[in-house]
Amino acid sequence: MAGSLAGSGVTIAPAGGTDDGEFGTSIELIRAAIATADSGDGVCVLMDMGSSVLTAKTLLGELEDEDDAPRVQLADAPFTEGAVAAAVLAATGQDLDAVTRAAQDAWTMRKL
Repeated sequence: MAGSLAGSGVTIAPAGGTDDGEFGTSIELIRAAIATADSGDGVCVLMDMGSSVLTAKTLLGELEDEDDAPRVQLADAPFTEGAVAAAVLAATGQDLDAVTRAAQDAWTMRKL
């Protein structure tokens, strides 16, 4: 849904599951998704819950030690609403800080 709303100028790369396709989280799948999504402007990562948060934080720490690592921000955001907000704002050409902030601001979106 987020990709459809944002259009072809925004890359959304899912990274759910383990390396062997099971339920869980893989640091290598997250790393590959970041590489796929990075166009040079940075990557906003949204996590659903539990192990994905810990794994993404671990990877972020590893990337900080790499000289040529992409710029990555983790968004503390509701997964669906945050993804839509971030993708739509990214499509307008906003910078990574604004995109991450939009994802996090999705906490305030009321449904009723």
